[in-house]
Amino acid sequence: MHAITIPEPGGPEALVWTEVPDPQPGEGEVLVEVAASAVNRADIMQRQGFYDPPPGASPYPGLECSGRVAALGSGVSGWAVGDEVCALLAGGGYAEKVVVPAGQLLPVPQGVDLTSAAALPEVVCTVWSNVFMVAHLRPGETLLVHGGSSGIGTMAIQLAKAVGAKVAVTAGSKEKLERCAELGADVLINYREQDFVAEVKEATGGAGADVILDNMGAKYLDRNVQALAVNGRLAIIGMQGGRKGELNIGTLLAKRAAVSATSLRARPLEEKAAIVAAVREHVWPLFTGGHVRPVVDREMPMSEAAEGHRVVEESGHIGKVLLVAP
Repeated sequence: MHAITIPEPGGPEALVWTEVPDPQPGEGEVLVEVAASAVNRADIMQRQGFYDPPPGASPYPGLECSGRVAALGSGVSGWAVGDEVCALLAGGGYAEKVVVPAGQLLPVPQGVDLTSAAALPEVVCTVWSNVFMVAHLRPGETLLVHGGSSGIGTMAIQLAKAVGAKVAVTAGSKEKLERCAELGADVLINYREQDFVAEVKEATGGAGADVILDNMGAKYLDRNVQALAVNGRLAIIGMQGGRKGELNIGTLLAKRAAVSATSLRARPLEEKAAIVAAVREHVWPLFTGGHVRPVVDREMPMSEAAEGHRVVEESGHIGKVLLVAP
């Protein structure tokens, strides 16, 4: 088969489409013939040499994919060769075939085509696990999403609205904010021109956001705490704004607030399986009713993954950039 390899860390040109050995499913694993994968920030960090795959994972980038079941390892039940699926991966999605633990497989949701399904596993599992399983967003509460037009952001808007929450988003252009509004966002904040703390406070009558989903890390840490409501919950899922920041414990105590930080890729298999099962139970029915849909900016051949990385690095997209296998 062919896969995108990274012979040496570097820029987008470091991604090389080349022939590699076919993977073989072991016990409890499924071999998937890949239809498409998607570009995530973690893939870019891996390409740059900053985010190695967990031990035992595929060395190729790609944290999610869609495709068809090609073979079953021993001990696998509930799936059959030919099933159309999408999958949460620890790596290996940028390839024609990938091996997946059976607990990380999902059926393609009703109403979603096979290629577009590649846009779902990583973002849905990230949003559901952080916003709902950890931060416990409830109907009537306010969620602030940084990077509202990203893959994570577009899914967070839809899921929060589906449960009856109010959604505020930050984005860097009028076009991106307009797309967020189309998905249901109630409060639109241009972070280049507006102070998100002040805007959230104004939109909530001075209360602040009950939950904040943050991809920036250090740069926004203090201001995120300022923007939290009493009993608010800050969920940090990225470090685009740096690793180290100052946290005002006094403000946190006064608000009886909580800060959590999670990653998905390196979690134990049983934790990932539990998240995937929760997504299948709670989120997948929303696709059937048309309440949630994948947001795809563009599709391109997997062999042109370098261009996909350039688009995402320049934030020139809304939703997900997909890489389609031959």
